[in-house]
Amino acid sequence: MSKIEAFILGIIQGLTEFLPISSTGHLYLGRNLFGLQEAGLLLDTMLHFGTLIAVLYFYREEFIKIIRNPFHKLTFLMVIGTIPAVVIGIAFKDYFEEISKTGVTIGWEFLITGAFLWFADSIKKGAKKMEDITWKDALFIGSFQAAAIFPAISRSGLTIVAGLFRKLDRETAAYFSFLLSTPAIAGAVFLQTVEVAQVGREDISLISLIIGILASCFFGYIAVKWMINYLKKHSLRMFAVYVWILGVVILVLQYLGLF
Repeated sequence: MSKIEAFILGIIQGLTEFLPISSTGHLYLGRNLFGLQEAGLLLDTMLHFGTLIAVLYFYREEFIKIIRNPFHKLTFLMVIGTIPAVVIGIAFKDYFEEISKTGVTIGWEFLITGAFLWFADSIKKGAKKMEDITWKDALFIGSFQAAAIFPAISRSGLTIVAGLFRKLDRETAAYFSFLLSTPAIAGAVFLQTVEVAQVGREDISLISLIIGILASCFFGYIAVKWMINYLKKHSLRMFAVYVWILGVVILVLQYLGLF
């Protein structure tokens, strides 16, 4: 893997982790584009580590509060919101790993993501702020996050839509969505690190890994900040159209035996 390929994949991971278009699905496509289908585990781990750094830095004030007061309401909400993904992830781990490797369903998953994003604009606007979020809101949003274990179902997209269902205002829906992503990303990094230790290090240069981490961190931070501001006044339908087009292209290529 060249340094340029690592940089591009870092950009893809950084942007798509927080834009509602699925980072896992786009990384799968990026690897196939570069012929790096087997480059996966170590690279994925480091790219996710980069976006983890980005989101931890963006929410540094919230995490300082949690460290100072572990029994803060925010801690409780994040725990409740993470439970569904943990349960589903453990129960169906082998199944999700298999479909992630083959990519056979990602075209349909992009289409499903687009349907949720398009529908979001028809949800009556809410006015809940961060201080108004309840444990029921967190559990509901976390249940949508669990569905994003499918490779091309956007975690950020579904959790933002779930927040809108629970009458969070648009900015707060995005803000809580990204905050809730931190345990999920940290968990993925931990599990992938354990697996890397078991199967051994892949033949990827240290420089390429560092470039990928820095790119995913930098562009991840930009994506979080931009997306929260974007949702204040803009629709999710632009992203819906994009993933619909992408999904249709993938399905056509699969039908023709070209993907």
